[in-house]
Amino acid sequence: MPTIKKFQVTFDCAEPERVARFWCEVLGYVVPPPPEGFTTWDEYARSLPPEEQDSWFACVDPSGVGPRLFFQRVPEGKAVKNRVHLDVRVGTGLVGEERLATLQAECARLVALGATTVQVLLADEDNESCIVMQDIEGNEFCLD
Repeated sequence: MPTIKKFQVTFDCAEPERVARFWCEVLGYVVPPPPEGFTTWDEYARSLPPEEQDSWFACVDPSGVGPRLFFQRVPEGKAVKNRVHLDVRVGTGLVGEERLATLQAECARLVALGATTVQVLLADEDNESCIVMQDIEGNEFCLD
């Protein structure tokens, strides 16, 4: 019988800490404590060579259930649609107008944090409503 493996989701981005803190707000994640021997992440960053400072950041599910999110600085900007995206499940179990209202309320909260609404997909005979969005650096995700 295969074992379940832990995994992390990695984002390429220009500003790792900024994007990580956005996703903390979206998902209720937290920034983990700095490495042993450092009292703050800033103190840790100052201990690194200049080219490595601010090159990555991470956030974690405080319950320990969800995957760690890792954000790494890359030199190039986003050029094409993501091949993988997150579905933020805020409407699970809801249908019709109640689901759409819940998705729209969460969408408004995330837009206030810097997200962008791309498209509202209304329910049809096969699927419930969802909202396609982008985070603060243009990475697509769905409110589902």
